Amino acid sequence: MTTIHPTAIVDPKAKLHETVEIGPFCTVGPDVTLGKGVRLISHAVVEGVTEVGEDCVLHPFACLGGPPQHLAHKGEPTRVVVGARNIFREHATVHAGTAGGRGVTTIGDDGLFMVSVHIGHDCIIGSKVTAAPSVAVGGHVTVSDFVFLGGLAAIHQFTRVGRYAFVGGGGIVTKDVIPYGSVWGNHAHLEGLNLIGLKRRGFTREQIATLRAAYRLLFADEGTFQERIEDVEEGYSNVPEIMEILEFIREDASRPLCLPQRES
Repeated sequence: MTTIHPTAIVDPKAKLHETVEIGPFCTVGPDVTLGKGVRLISHAVVEGVTEVGEDCVLHPFACLGGPPQHLAHKGEPTRVVVGARNIFREHATVHAGTAGGRGVTTIGDDGLFMVSVHIGHDCIIGSKVTAAPSVAVGGHVTVSDFVFLGGLAAIHQFTRVGRYAFVGGGGIVTKDVIPYGSVWGNHAHLEGLNLIGLKRRGFTREQIATLRAAYRLLFADEGTFQERIEDVEEGYSNVPEIMEILEFIREDASRPLCLPQRES
């Protein structure tokens, strides 16, 4: 049977799996769906049209499904969809999409969103994403799988962060971050590859060496950027990770690309 603390306020229309646990002083709205094994520890709020996947945990004062912080929002029934096994620590917030955007904010599986993390409207957050305390992700941002966002980082609206990328603590990201890249600073610039993250994720020494060689060629001083892209494609067409970087660069984007900082 579903376990609901007597101080919790749970709308009878909410769809709760029988294994859900809702702790003291939590609030669950009528259009909420909580999957198998979801736990709301205490004082957590799930509102709006929100679906939370199995085995997610909401710590005290985490809030999912609130209306977007957007002046054009007029109360349209936009959504939040959260995958499985995500952890939302104290005061983490995830806001619904906008009618003028995707209409939905989505989060994949196995993420960790630490204290006071904010995920804005219409975002696409991948799986196995880690956001350290006080990360702020603006609206319409795409954060791909295996990304690590350092504490106090801020991601500008419409920015893309590629797979396995790392954003250093306090980084202000206003430009797209390539897959496997590492960016730092205000405003953030590309410092190299996310070598520590790649090692932790099981990339071999040979894979990392190949990525580093392609990175050095791609961001060398010689030739135009387009010429270097073509050189990398010719030399590494059989390496999926490097082709992923080139595909990311070539995609239509709302923001410019985050590049290395050149010495003056």
